[in-house]
Amino acid sequence: MSQRDWIEKDFYRELGVSSEATADEIKKSYRKLARELHPDANPGDAKAEARFKSVSEAYGVLSDPAKRKQYDEARRLFAGGGGFPGSGGFGSGGFDVNDLFGRAAQNTGGGGLGDLLGGLFNRRSGATPGSATRPRRGEDVETDVRIDFTEAVKGATVPLRLSSPAACTTCGGSGAKPGTTPHTCATCTGSGLVTRSQGAFAFSEPCRDCRGTGRIIDDPCPECGGDGVSTRTRTLTVRIPSGVDDGQRIRLAGQGEPGRNGGPNGDLFVRVHVNPHSVFGRQGNDLTLTAPMTFSELALGSTLTVPTLDGKVSLKVPAGTASGRVLRARGKGITKRDGTAGDLLITLEVAVPNNLSSEARKALEAYADVTQDHDPRGDLNALLEGR
Repeated sequence: MSQRDWIEKDFYRELGVSSEATADEIKKSYRKLARELHPDANPGDAKAEARFKSVSEAYGVLSDPAKRKQYDEARRLFAGGGGFPGSGGFGSGGFDVNDLFGRAAQNTGGGGLGDLLGGLFNRRSGATPGSATRPRRGEDVETDVRIDFTEAVKGATVPLRLSSPAACTTCGGSGAKPGTTPHTCATCTGSGLVTRSQGAFAFSEPCRDCRGTGRIIDDPCPECGGDGVSTRTRTLTVRIPSGVDDGQRIRLAGQGEPGRNGGPNGDLFVRVHVNPHSVFGRQGNDLTLTAPMTFSELALGSTLTVPTLDGKVSLKVPAGTASGRVLRARGKGITKRDGTAGDLLITLEVAVPNNLSSEARKALEAYADVTQDHDPRGDLNALLEGR
């Protein structure tokens, strides 16, 4: 098939399907047309024979995923957004596709439109000349560390031991045995890519001789096997900032996998897991705790002393305080990055004894007698009576 045929013919129209047709739809349409137009079914019919050849030619392109993709790219490139020309084609209106091929060859100094389109498709797929040997950033690495609640609140310095890819110390990352040097691949001349032609198109693919690196290593490094990267165990010191949350990630720039071809290293992300505290909880930058209280302490009032992470604090509990009330000790929470601190929130909760002595029971029964006129569920009882 000529270059002009590849660009100018509408193979979808030949098979009577849309450009969005599936492979099964294309096959079904071809088989139907092939039975109708086959020379054995139309003896002596030159028109049917020519149509049979056109249909077979169209199916030969559209049934091959790679060829169909190339064909669709060409149609989109030259259709100009108004559909692929069918009747007049590119030869109408004073425009000749052969002139286009000729001008492309003159302008590029190469293989004409095939090289021109090949360069276009390679750019779209990300395979540009030299891309295999360009500097590439190393991959990011993630690891986990577990710390205590107090360390998360105040901050800590934690040693971190991990095994991860790093530049080979034996060859310095070159991949070559010490004392030797890699040389430029003669097949791709160092670009890492080789170009092959297929009809009107030229396509680039990674060079098989150098595996796309553009370099040949005759004597690989015994440590890394020529990769320039080896797995090694290293110890880092990680500074955990104060106020870190459970599940938060800390980024250590440049501590990830090494870059290739002189590219920068990736980053290391440390995910922090915080052990819960036996007494304190956390709400943002505020610390929380629950303080059990006796009924008399809440009813008569008292002074409550509770621990903090760096000492203790005393608060006044007013007489008649209800169970569940929250007292606030300002500045006794988690220190923020700007220097301000959260608060300590203390929830007061009545502690009901499981067992009462006889004296305590008598005292409570006497209290119940003198307070029987007070009904704490008055509103609820009124609602029940109303029903």
